[in-house]
Amino acid sequence: MFEIIAKDVMGRIGKLQTPHGVVETPALMPVINPNIEFIPAKDMKKYGAEILITNSYIIYKTKKLREMALKKGLHSVLGTDLPIMTDSGSYQLMVYGDIDVSNREIVEFQRDIESDIITPLDIPTPPDADYETAKKDLEETIRREKEAEEIVGEGSLLTIPIQGSTHYDLRRLAAIEASKIRGDVFAIGAVVPLLDTYRFAEVSKIVLEVKSNLPSNKPVHLFGAGHPMIFAIFAALGIDLFDSAAYALFAKDDRYLTPHGTLKLGEIQYFPCSCPVCLSYTPEELRRLDKNDRAKLIAEHNLYVSFEEIRRVKQAIKNNELFELVERRIRGHPYLIQAWRVIKDYYEVLEKYDPSLKRVFFYLGRESLLRPAIRRYHEKVLNVSVDKKEITISSDFGIRADFYLKPAFGVIPAELLESYPAGHAEMPEDIDDEAYIMAVEGLKKFLERNKDKKVKLILGEKWKRFLNED
Repeated sequence: MFEIIAKDVMGRIGKLQTPHGVVETPALMPVINPNIEFIPAKDMKKYGAEILITNSYIIYKTKKLREMALKKGLHSVLGTDLPIMTDSGSYQLMVYGDIDVSNREIVEFQRDIESDIITPLDIPTPPDADYETAKKDLEETIRREKEAEEIVGEGSLLTIPIQGSTHYDLRRLAAIEASKIRGDVFAIGAVVPLLDTYRFAEVSKIVLEVKSNLPSNKPVHLFGAGHPMIFAIFAALGIDLFDSAAYALFAKDDRYLTPHGTLKLGEIQYFPCSCPVCLSYTPEELRRLDKNDRAKLIAEHNLYVSFEEIRRVKQAIKNNELFELVERRIRGHPYLIQAWRVIKDYYEVLEKYDPSLKRVFFYLGRESLLRPAIRRYHEKVLNVSVDKKEITISSDFGIRADFYLKPAFGVIPAELLESYPAGHAEMPEDIDDEAYIMAVEGLKKFLERNKDKKVKLILGEKWKRFLNED
């Protein structure tokens, strides 16, 4: 049901087969509240939506909607033929502490109204919960997932939520147990409070812990990750499905989304966007509109810019340039930089997913040093067979030598000067000191491996300084 057609970093473009058609991932699911008239589901295609998400509990609790859904189906209620994923009421459970429906009842209801992707009533343990509470909630979530597995037939896909609060060992356990259940989509839950408070590094670590313990042949959804500024980083960490209520919630507060962050309408003089809304109105004209009309127009912009960013992520995956896109996007917020640096502790899982052959390596800052391509290269160059008894290593590429030196990569055999990654690495002349330090470490290991050779080093002053300091 999930075919992967392109990969880069841990991101992938995939084809997810649902009862109402194929969805190409990474995909963004706009949240539709069936009780609130705003942007209707039937209009979502024009913004770029291929799949939607709605709350089955709201439909279940609204008599008119419930009767219509049971009689005509969920898609008739929303007026769309797009695939629809349904949440189960877990959000209301997190907010209110209790809801008056059982897991069995809500799963059966989702099945009966022909939801494309059904979600059990998992327990969304909030961040920083005490360990015993988080463990108990997780055990109940797993029990409910197994119950849902028995209820859902072949007509719908089944989501397996992954909980565990901010206890990483519980997140790992949840992923391991989820892998044993016959589900079709994995969903990482209860991260919205972390995202809302910019605790992006903790979300990154949760995602990486989970991805390290999940099979790679099924899509992974990150509940509540609906801001375009985070699509690139979490797609690169292996998230395939996002959902967004942010497009509407932010718009109702006059907040304008961009891939670099959020702007307040009152502070904008010029729209940095060419979507139909931003080409039709000036910021001042939008400010003069009725609040409801203004909110709808900002929401439309928020949808346009969100789907544009999803397409940008897909193109970066196709071009094997997702690292570069992430390194540009994380400059939008210091806590995103912190979140990306978490990958240094997860080299093995990145190495497992990231393709080894690409077209070019663009160095965009010290975060580029975290890419598996560099560490992979350092490991491979140590296995290069050196037949000569005397070798020349030069930092000057204009001098004839057996090996050359390049920041970050270290030693490059002359015959690999036109090969990826070291030979296809574009780097500024005034590069970060960390790149030289990493290269010198590689040089020292290479010299130790070839200590039986007579080596002539031709080094520039900067190389001499770092070698001497080390």
